[in-house]
Amino acid sequence: MSVYKIRYGTPEEVVPSRFAPAPACDILTEQPAAAADMRFSTSPRGVKITMPIDPAACIYGFGLQLKGFQHRGTKKHIRPNADPVSNSGDTHAPVPFFVTTAGFGLYVDTARYATFYCGKELRPEKGQEDGTDANRLVSAFEDIYAIREGSDRTILTIEIPIAQGVDLYYITGETILSIVSQYNLLSGGGCMPPMWGLGCFYRCDMKFNEEQVLAMAHRIRELCIPCDILGLEPGWQSHTYSCSYVWDEGRFANAASTVKEICDAGFHLNLWEHAFTHPTAPIYDALIPYSGDYLVWNGLVPDFTLPEARKIFADHQRTLVEMGVSGFKLDECDGSDFTGGWTFPNCALFPSGMDGEQYHSLFGTLYAQTISEALGNRRTLSEVRNLGSLAASYPFVLYSDLYGHKDFITGVVNAGFSGLLWSPEVRHAENAEDLIRRVQSVVFSPQALVNAFYLSEMPWEMHGCTDEIRELFRVRMSLIPYLFTMFYDYHTQGKPPVRALVCDYEKEAEARECKDEYLFGDAMVVAPLTAPEKERDVWLPQGEWFDFFTGKRYEGGKHHIVTDGIPVFVKGGTLLPVAAPVEYVKPDTCFAITLRAYGDCKNAVCRLVEDSDETTDATYRVIELTEQAHETSSARYRVIGVEEMK
Repeated sequence: MSVYKIRYGTPEEVVPSRFAPAPACDILTEQPAAAADMRFSTSPRGVKITMPIDPAACIYGFGLQLKGFQHRGTKKHIRPNADPVSNSGDTHAPVPFFVTTAGFGLYVDTARYATFYCGKELRPEKGQEDGTDANRLVSAFEDIYAIREGSDRTILTIEIPIAQGVDLYYITGETILSIVSQYNLLSGGGCMPPMWGLGCFYRCDMKFNEEQVLAMAHRIRELCIPCDILGLEPGWQSHTYSCSYVWDEGRFANAASTVKEICDAGFHLNLWEHAFTHPTAPIYDALIPYSGDYLVWNGLVPDFTLPEARKIFADHQRTLVEMGVSGFKLDECDGSDFTGGWTFPNCALFPSGMDGEQYHSLFGTLYAQTISEALGNRRTLSEVRNLGSLAASYPFVLYSDLYGHKDFITGVVNAGFSGLLWSPEVRHAENAEDLIRRVQSVVFSPQALVNAFYLSEMPWEMHGCTDEIRELFRVRMSLIPYLFTMFYDYHTQGKPPVRALVCDYEKEAEARECKDEYLFGDAMVVAPLTAPEKERDVWLPQGEWFDFFTGKRYEGGKHHIVTDGIPVFVKGGTLLPVAAPVEYVKPDTCFAITLRAYGDCKNAVCRLVEDSDETTDATYRVIELTEQAHETSSARYRVIGVEEMK
């Protein structure tokens, strides 16, 4: 595995790597062999790069893609957009990075709206034409596509507007997983949340006042619904759209005591905001010199490429952190050209010298960096509407204003290719069945988020399925030790905790096109159902697999029709740590662990990771357990037994 840096021309000054954390991997400046086949040129349009690509190679990545999966033969325009409605490349979180089954990945270090043509036919040199189809008559529908796909002279083309040079990072590896892991290490390594960040998360109705918020908090505890994080939506502020970042004294006359009561009930408090700064905000005047020349919703757009702007903004948010706030939801930083045009234009100018196009690509990531500075050394797992290049180290999970369940599942599968985390958040539901199916998906995702920002009641009380939802959230809590270990591997090795099957099983043809199943950690395959489906076809990779809940055995390398619950499978030979569920995670929580043995586990090792504290300075200890030797002196884990699941 290697990461090579290739420079063509004179790159722009404002690029993602300038603001990214230090890489956690070596970068080679020697030219890889593949560079000999790359072609670079400039024109008034900007930069063009071409390189040969095997016409049979599969291409994945480009950030959070909700509408497509395997991108060979498509065009991807890498542009931030809150309303991606087609497989064009538009998305909340576009990333100019792709990975292939041809043994390489490529990151393009640009903040421009780059366009990728993922396999086009190259005109042959004179005398090398292939005339075999010269007089072929197309008479059948399928013949049209046979001709369209039948070239062995395929090239991948990258266009970067305006720029006159660019740095490429060419990443090699034996597997897609090794290449993606190297990209994440290039980003500084994956984020490491606190354990409570992996618990359940409920966002309250945006109209709630402090009495209603406290009533909701107490109702959650009364119903014994597992919940670690409580979120407040726009109504907590005195002005939103744009934002004041000040408590509304009408709704929250006793903000300090309300925050304390929420925290005393075992919740971590998360506040909604966006970065467009209203004239009534205490930081408005100080931000004027460090903001762009356009307003959004009458608010300033801070230039977060500037340390001065980040400091002014972070210092104010730190007053909220010191009050007891544990995280923030960073909204509206993706922009929209199609639902009211509520953002700054591409021609906007900022005091750093960048333009609006560049800032659209950097906005969410730099906003996350600014809030991370406000949080200091406190670990969190928060939310953001836009991230981009080299963002794996930021503890923020993406979410969407769209709500297609199948698209949300595609997002879970795709996000792991690009150093991103994604939550298929639950909001409303058509009925109890729809709600249960959506909660099943979110429980087996990076963040178990219920975003009830327009619901005055908890959705499961509205649909009469509280008991079922409680049990699903208890499943989530039982998997926190397992998931925490997977995040440690993300942090130290760059390995995404949730990822597509092709990352680990690319030699199996079925995995290359599988966009509705995914790996949850190293050992589990999740294949969500969407309402009103009563059953689904599940493909499992080679080997033995077992139903997570029942232990029923399934043969890998084939398809199965599954009708019960949510299809979740555990790889044979796995010693899985399953905890007795708790309602929320405390700093001194000690999980009672049962080691579930799926199949023959005589040589299996179960790894658990414990942290010394909840700061970014924490140290970590890796504990290894077996069926025969599973006693541990850990303050975080207590093994109570082994359960055979076969």
